Amino acid sequence: MKKSNSRSLLFSLTAIAALAPSVSFGADGYFLTGFGPRQRALGGAGVADSRDAMAMSINPAGIVGLERMFQVGLGVSLPERGYSTVGQPVVLAPGDVRSGRPIFPVPNGAYVHPIDAESAWGLATYGNGGLNTSYDIGHFKPPVKAGPGGIITVSPSFGGVLGGGAAGLDLQQSFISATYARKFGSFSVGVSPTLAIQMFNAQGLKILSPYSSNMYNFTDMAYDWSAGGGVRVGFEWRATNELRFGLAGATPMFMSRFLKYRGLIADQGSFDIPANVTAGVAYDVLPNLTLMADWRHIFYSATTAGYSSYPIWFGSFGSSGGTGFDWRDTDSASLGAEWRATPKLTLRAGYHYSTLAMRNRAATLAALAPAVAAHSVTGGFGYQLTKNSSIDFAAIYDFKNSVSYAEDVPFVGRAFFPSIPLNVLPHYNPNATITAWGRATQFTVGYNYKWDAGDTSWIPSHF
Repeated sequence: MKKSNSRSLLFSLTAIAALAPSVSFGADGYFLTGFGPRQRALGGAGVADSRDAMAMSINPAGIVGLERMFQVGLGVSLPERGYSTVGQPVVLAPGDVRSGRPIFPVPNGAYVHPIDAESAWGLATYGNGGLNTSYDIGHFKPPVKAGPGGIITVSPSFGGVLGGGAAGLDLQQSFISATYARKFGSFSVGVSPTLAIQMFNAQGLKILSPYSSNMYNFTDMAYDWSAGGGVRVGFEWRATNELRFGLAGATPMFMSRFLKYRGLIADQGSFDIPANVTAGVAYDVLPNLTLMADWRHIFYSATTAGYSSYPIWFGSFGSSGGTGFDWRDTDSASLGAEWRATPKLTLRAGYHYSTLAMRNRAATLAALAPAVAAHSVTGGFGYQLTKNSSIDFAAIYDFKNSVSYAEDVPFVGRAFFPSIPLNVLPHYNPNATITAWGRATQFTVGYNYKWDAGDTSWIPSHF
């Protein structure tokens, strides 16, 4: 038995390690709407209704009672995002500007192994979320002139939306969790120590380098890595055979600093992943029809992402308590319905709504990170191919949404050459309005395999 278990662990670790961190498109700020095809088809709901291996990503308690199984999945996000201007902006290039790089893969995988009738362990890896924009050099921000007759160049331009060439941000986050869960009567409890990995890149921001506390670690430094971790804990209560309640929460993922970008990200490169809590209910209206409702709160304001984006002084970026994304906490609601129409076919539908993390006043910085999704509709199906194998499919459409506000203009104390005092304090430009917007279509497919009872093989012997 020990040899079999070790081989099972080796197989699951190999499969999970193959799934690398990947960028994604989130709804609750940058968090995903669900972490597997079933959850995503249900609008992110499922904290009180666990039926597959990816259930541990939302509620670690949910794997008790599941059969031994593994799941692999791959999602594809096709986001559209960009910004538009009205009036005469001085920080951003004018016009209707769209970001490139429209297609991103989002992998996930999980393995569940029952210990006995009352306990189980599992492993899971999944993309938590991310942000991405990529503006080419074709969008031109004119130089900023000042002085008598506008002959002094305050801010030069090398093309691109910020005058510093091709510009954009890329943030990617992934989790790897190990889970143990145990049942106590009608209650189940689970705990998941979690390793988090982040990647970050920023380019084309060099014109803003005077506003950095460390301009040599501010932009165009290629990708940097950050690692850390935290703990997710979950509870599930089966009140009756038909009615279940779930509650799960995660501590912040305490991350190492992005040292290459310690002059850009506040607190010298600190970017912890925020804590979150999810509560929900599931009710079997019929033996083959389940309705679910979840609520999730994410504590963005407790991280550097919550630091204000205004005012911007010399040395603001990267400093302690310095310039951030100006994000507030988000609350979201997920509604899902699952109809097990036949022994082989399951149909799913859902709706997801999230309050906006980004404040309107941060619209200028939002052009570089437009996490503005609010309303989403979802759907999908599951199909039993054989006794052991099944597939899942999910589709999500995030409706177009936006934030708008006057342009955020940094402090200008003097021209570069010749040196003359200007003393233009940080202000919101009354002559320009910035609107950052985004929408997305997402698809996810997954494959599930369940071992037969008593089968201790570490590689599936029949599909």
